[in-house]
Amino acid sequence: MRDEQVIQKFKDTGALLEGHFVLSSRLHSSIYLQCAIALQQTKDAIDFGAALAARFQDREIETIASPAIGGIVIGYEVARQLGARFIWTEREQGRMTLRRGFTVRKGERILVVEDVITTGGSTRDTIAALHAAGSNVVGAASIIDRSGGKADVGVPLFSLASLNVPSLNSSDCQLCRDGKPASKPGSRRASS
Repeated sequence: MRDEQVIQKFKDTGALLEGHFVLSSRLHSSIYLQCAIALQQTKDAIDFGAALAARFQDREIETIASPAIGGIVIGYEVARQLGARFIWTEREQGRMTLRRGFTVRKGERILVVEDVITTGGSTRDTIAALHAAGSNVVGAASIIDRSGGKADVGVPLFSLASLNVPSLNSSDCQLCRDGKPASKPGSRRASS
């Protein structure tokens, strides 16, 4: 699956929105990627999952881990494609953690899968939680990296597509200065 095919699929499904948005990172952007919309058709989730899994087929991945909630659908599909176990992390009192009885073995080879990388914060937090539990995180993957390759998650990162979309503090946002109202379509409540 090529970069432009991924972006076109987001456009075709109405998952690539243009306007003024407050992201879950609290940063502002003129582009929002609504992965829940892009993944609502199982065929699309299967196609994205197969493309990501193909990249890691020879890496002996034992487990896929995703940050909740955005990474769960694509993470599960990548795990299914690789025949790997699937777990997720969640925030508890602001800290990413393994819950719901999930555990990892010392040295367990884990790939972290996310829907979209913006700053890499959720992915880094998931990796930190997994490292603290003793696992070996061998890489990270996402459908789209909207940082244009600038996000550093501490392990090798692969994305099906890359966009260089500015994400700004509200004080640096021209749309805010122009008085354009911002919407918050994400899964976590963000404040401007």
